[in-house]
Amino acid sequence: MSLRPFTSESYSEDDRPEAWRDVLSSIGLQPTAATTTHHGHATAVRRTFEGIALAKLSAGAQAISPLSDLASDHPLVLLPLEDGVGLKTVAGHQIVAVGHLLLLPRKGDWSVAFQRDMRAVVLSVTSDPLHSRRASAPAIADVQIVGPGGFGDVFARMMEQAARNLETLSDAEWLAIAQSLADLLPTFTRQLAEPTADLNSGTATKAATLHRLCQTIERRLDDADLTPAKVAQAEGISERYLQKLFEGTGSSFTHYLRERRLQRTWADLSNPSEAHHSISEIAFRAGFNDSAHFSRTFRHRFGLSPREFRQNEAERLTASAMAAGQRGWPQEALAQLRSQHGPSTAGKIAKPEPAETITHGIADASKNQRHHHLAADASRVHWGYFSRSLPPQIEINSGDTITIETLTQHASDDPERMIKGDIGAESVFRWTRDQKNVDRRGAGPMDASIYGRGAGEGFGVHICTGPVAIRDAQPGDVLEIRILDIVPRASRNPDFDGQVFGSSVAAWWGYHYKEFLAEQNAREAVTIYEILDHDDVPYARALYSYRWEPQTDPFGTVHNTYDYPGIPITPASVRRRHDVLDGIRIPLRPHFGVIAVAPREADLVDSVPPAYFGGNLDNWRLGKGSTVYLPVSVPGALLSVGDPHAAQGDGELGGTAIECSMTGTFEVILHKKGNLAGQAFADLTYPLIETESDWVLMGFSHPNYLAEFGAKGQSEVYATSSLDLAMKDAFRKMRRFLMNIKGLTEDEAIALMSVAVDFGVTQVVDGNWGVHAILSKRVFDHTSKS
Repeated sequence: MSLRPFTSESYSEDDRPEAWRDVLSSIGLQPTAATTTHHGHATAVRRTFEGIALAKLSAGAQAISPLSDLASDHPLVLLPLEDGVGLKTVAGHQIVAVGHLLLLPRKGDWSVAFQRDMRAVVLSVTSDPLHSRRASAPAIADVQIVGPGGFGDVFARMMEQAARNLETLSDAEWLAIAQSLADLLPTFTRQLAEPTADLNSGTATKAATLHRLCQTIERRLDDADLTPAKVAQAEGISERYLQKLFEGTGSSFTHYLRERRLQRTWADLSNPSEAHHSISEIAFRAGFNDSAHFSRTFRHRFGLSPREFRQNEAERLTASAMAAGQRGWPQEALAQLRSQHGPSTAGKIAKPEPAETITHGIADASKNQRHHHLAADASRVHWGYFSRSLPPQIEINSGDTITIETLTQHASDDPERMIKGDIGAESVFRWTRDQKNVDRRGAGPMDASIYGRGAGEGFGVHICTGPVAIRDAQPGDVLEIRILDIVPRASRNPDFDGQVFGSSVAAWWGYHYKEFLAEQNAREAVTIYEILDHDDVPYARALYSYRWEPQTDPFGTVHNTYDYPGIPITPASVRRRHDVLDGIRIPLRPHFGVIAVAPREADLVDSVPPAYFGGNLDNWRLGKGSTVYLPVSVPGALLSVGDPHAAQGDGELGGTAIECSMTGTFEVILHKKGNLAGQAFADLTYPLIETESDWVLMGFSHPNYLAEFGAKGQSEVYATSSLDLAMKDAFRKMRRFLMNIKGLTEDEAIALMSVAVDFGVTQVVDGNWGVHAILSKRVFDHTSKS
C-alpha cells in the first residue's frame, strides 16, 4: 500500500524531465512523441495496492499518450480537474470539459493535451486485487467520454475525493477505496459498452460521425432554435441518419441536447468564476429561452432549483475555504477576477512621475552605478497584492542602488503616532466618508460582494512600494537583492517628533487564536510599541495595548474583527491599557517581511501566502547586510518591497511582528540564465537568503501553490498548509542544494543535515506555512567543494 509523493523541488532542472517521465510511466502514461518532457514545477501523489494505482497530478502544459509496454484488460481512467484539455484520436480532436471522465484504452492512437496546466486524477488497474470480485468486462477499444450524471458522476466524485485525501487516508481506508474502485470499474466499462454495441458493430465511420455531431451540438448549445435538421445540414447527412445514430446509443437527439444544456448550466452555476452572471444569463447562454421552463427542468433533473443549487454550492465552497480559520479567499471571490482583470484604476494606482522626479541620479563612476529613490505615497504603492500587470514605477539597471520607502499597513492602529503629519503616510491612508485614496486593498473583488469588507476584500494586506523593473530581466534569470541599509521612519507629528513607533496584533488569523484558556474569551489585542536606540542597544518597549472593538470605517462598514487593512482607529473607540510588558525590552531585528518579484501564474495574487517568488517571507534574517536571491518569472522582474518589521520571533505566532514603517537601501544585481552555472543560486526555484555566516533556504507547505492548485490556489493553500509539508519542502531543497551546489552524495547530504543544518519554523500565520533551513558557511571552509 505504497504512498509516493513527488515534487519537482527535489530535483535539479536537468533531472526533472526524467523524474517526471518516471511518474507518468508508473500509471501507464508517457509524454507524447511530439512534445518534450515537462521541465517546470510539478507535483504528484500516488498510492498503490496490488495493481491498483490512484494518482493526483499537477504540472504545466503538456501532452500524454499510453505507455505501450504496460498491458491490462482495464482502461486507464482520467478525470481532468481544469478546463483546457484536448483529446486527439483517429476520429479527430475534441475538447473535454471539467467533470467528464475519459476511459482510455491501454493501447491505441490517442493523446490527451493539457493546453494550460495539467491537473488531473488518474486511476490505473493492471490486475484484479486480492479478494476482489472478478467481473468480466468488455475491452474498451476506443476512447470513451463520460459526462456528469448517473453512475459516471458517482465514479468521478469517488476518484476525486479519494485523490484529495490520499495522503491522510489510513492503510485500511485506502485498501477499502482501492478495492471499491477496482470492483466498480468493470461494471462501469460494461455499462458503457452495452448501449453502444449496435453503433460500433459497423465501421468506425459511424462513431466518427456521431463524434462530429456531438461537437457541433457543443459549439451551438446557445442556439435556442437548434434542431436535428440544422445539425444534419451542417454535417452533410440526412436528418433520418442523424436520429438513427443517436438511437444507436440508446438515446435521442432531443434527450442528448437537453442533457448537455443542463450539464452546462450545472457546471456554470457551480463555477465561482461565473458568479457575476445571473441565472437567466447562464440559462440563455446554454440555449434555454424560457427561465421558468429552465427552472422546472433543472429541478426535475437535479432535485433543486437553480437558485438553491447555486446558493448551496457557494456555501459549501466558502465553508471549505475558510475551514482553517485563517485569511484567504472563499472560492466565490474568484468570480469577478475575469471581469475585473488586472489592478483597478479605482485603487488610485496613478501613473508614475517621470523618472527624474523620483530618481536622485547619483552616479558612481567606478561602477557606472546610479542611485534612485522611490518615495511612498498613494501613487507608488499597491496594497495587498502582486501583479504581473502592474506598470513599473521606475526602471533601473543591474548594479544600481535604490532607496525604497515602505509603510506598515498597521500604521492606522495608532494614527496619531504613525500617520499624522507624514505626507506620504497620509496620502496612502487617507480615507474619509467621500474618498479612499487607495481603494483596492487585497486581490479580491472590487465591489466587496463576498463579505462586504471593502474593495479587494482584504485578501492580501501588505502595503508594497513599487514595482521596480530591472532592465533586461527575463524569466529564468535570478535577481540578487542586497540590503545595504534599513532606517526606521520617525513620526512627523510634532507631539512625537523624531520618535519611532510600531504595532503588533494578536489576531484571529494567529496560531494561538483557538487555544485561549477560556474559549469564550477569544479576542484580538493590539499592542503599540516605541522603538528606542538608547545606549547603542536598540530595543522596543510596549507603550499600551487595547482589545479590538467593532470598528465602523469611514464608508459605514462595521468590522467586528481585524478583517480589513487600514481601518482608522480613533482613541475614543478603544480602552487603552498602559501596564503591559512592563520593564521588558525586546531586541530589535529590523527587516522587510515582503520582498517579492511578480509571479507568472495569475494576474492578481494575494500578498499573504509566500512562495517561490518571495513575497511575505517574514524571516527576520532579511535585515541589513543580508541578500535574497529570487527567480525571475516575468519580464522586468517587477520587484516590490513592503511589510517592514522592527522585531519578530521565528513562528510569528500571534499573527504579526512589530510592524513599523522603514526605509531600505538596496543594491540590485541581475544574473542572466546563461551565467548561473557554478553559483550557489544556480537552478533556483525558491527564495534563497545569504547572510555573512549562513545560507538560509526557504521551504513552504506548497512551494508553488499557484501552479499546484491552479485557479483555486489562493483558497486551497490556506486550507491545506501544515508544518509537516513545509518541513519536507525545506529538507528536499537543502538536499538538492548540498548535492547539486556542494557536490555531496545523497547519503552525505542527509548525514550533514542531521548534524549541522538548523531547521526552524519561519511562520505559521501566512496561509502557506514556512520552515527555513540554515547551513553555516563554516562547514565548507576547509573543503575543496564549491
